[in-house]
Amino acid sequence: MDRLKKWYQYLYAVICVLFPVLLWAQSSEQNNSIAFNDYFLDRTMRIDFFQTGNAVEDVFTIDKIYQEGMWAGNPKNILTAPNYGRFAVMVYDIASNQLIFWKGFDSLYGEYKTTTPALNGVKKTFHRSVLIPYPKKPVYLVFELRDKKNILHPILTQEINPSDVNIIKDSRNRMDMVYEALKNGDPHIKVDLVFLGEGYTVADWDTFKLDVDRFMNFLFETEPYKTNKNQFNIYGVMRPSSERSVDEPRQGIYRNTALNASFNALDLDRYLLTEDNRTVRNVASSVPYDVLVILANSTRYGGGGIYNDYCITTAHNSSSRKVFLHEFGHNFAGLADEYYASEVSYNEFYPKGTEPLEPNITALLDPANIKWKSELSPGISVPTEYGKDATETLQKQRSDILQEMRNESAKLRQSGASQDSIRKSEEKYRAKELEITQQMSKIRTDYSVLRDKVGAFEGAGYASKGLYRPMMDCLMFSNQGTVFCIVCQKAIELMIQYYSERN
Repeated sequence: MDRLKKWYQYLYAVICVLFPVLLWAQSSEQNNSIAFNDYFLDRTMRIDFFQTGNAVEDVFTIDKIYQEGMWAGNPKNILTAPNYGRFAVMVYDIASNQLIFWKGFDSLYGEYKTTTPALNGVKKTFHRSVLIPYPKKPVYLVFELRDKKNILHPILTQEINPSDVNIIKDSRNRMDMVYEALKNGDPHIKVDLVFLGEGYTVADWDTFKLDVDRFMNFLFETEPYKTNKNQFNIYGVMRPSSERSVDEPRQGIYRNTALNASFNALDLDRYLLTEDNRTVRNVASSVPYDVLVILANSTRYGGGGIYNDYCITTAHNSSSRKVFLHEFGHNFAGLADEYYASEVSYNEFYPKGTEPLEPNITALLDPANIKWKSELSPGISVPTEYGKDATETLQKQRSDILQEMRNESAKLRQSGASQDSIRKSEEKYRAKELEITQQMSKIRTDYSVLRDKVGAFEGAGYASKGLYRPMMDCLMFSNQGTVFCIVCQKAIELMIQYYSERN
């Protein structure tokens, strides 16, 4: 019985690895027989909808539908989106029952479902949008969501008639100021990136344009964006805010801003997002766009990024470059967080026994066929030992020693001890701390040869055990990282190819 159980587990692991590849291959083959102009106009249909529920209940409802400007996506790739995201949108031609468009996405609702309130049954509603090319004829719009095994299931099917008089065709708001920062060609064959300004007043227009240029340079200083600069169009759009900066609820700071961004998303102080999706999308519709970035006019550290939705970063912090590149990795390329020690609001974000969809982390259910097998360094062990357990044991010892030092110092102060006595007590603990730090440095030195190697390093996706990342460091792992690892670079390249086409 145990042997049979292990066989089923192995078979399931293989399916989890192969399913995304097979789905993409099938979509690619099918895409060859789908002509964009047979089914779509060169316009954008924006579907606004609500996601309501908790950890176990889900309700999707359509809010409003909009006709917007030209379709920014690549007409040749309407069925070849990478198989990422907790949700997907499918479009079927009613007359032929033909799948004519699909794309995966994530949302703040998907994150909320893993939080403690959601697990306790608290329902919340979130507003979201998806963009599809504008159908010529009636279609079925199908929203699907994944179960804990990453299998997609329909959650809402709705017929849409593109001639419906209730589809909104508003012209853009003339208050929205547009800056064309970089134009390399036809939006259909370029990655169209729009920066939206948040917390910039009318008087800050020139500052916003400078910030757009600065963050554009951050992007193109970094591979693989640097090599692919000619594949991008860059825009800035700013709806003036009445006040500068953003809300900081835990600090009692509230600002009247255009996009209503706020720290403390999902009750995490450093997590900066906005839940005013409708305004964000209305402002972004001033230009054709594939990917959306919000620049917040703030000096505080923080940001957030959601796949195929948007990312946000504060513009004037010393770490803004790294935060932007990291969050843009989530938003644009579907990359996972590779860190595991920082505070998060999630519970079991990646269910045990299921291979994550993201390209840069793995549950290593089939070590012989790891998803980045072609990138592995020759002779590397999988999993890859890099002194993690020994380092973490020493980190715990150091933390305990420092806590003991603080406790003893407090007792000495309460008893009226002299400063000299307190200093000698602290020196005793500092000596122990130094000894542990030296041991940690030795471990780093012993394993320094692995810094440029691709393997399977345990600790990723908010989990110390059971999830693995490709390299020891990366912009998706820590603020110490200055570049993307080889696997993340490959994933970014893949997404650039999806949206663009070389002239």
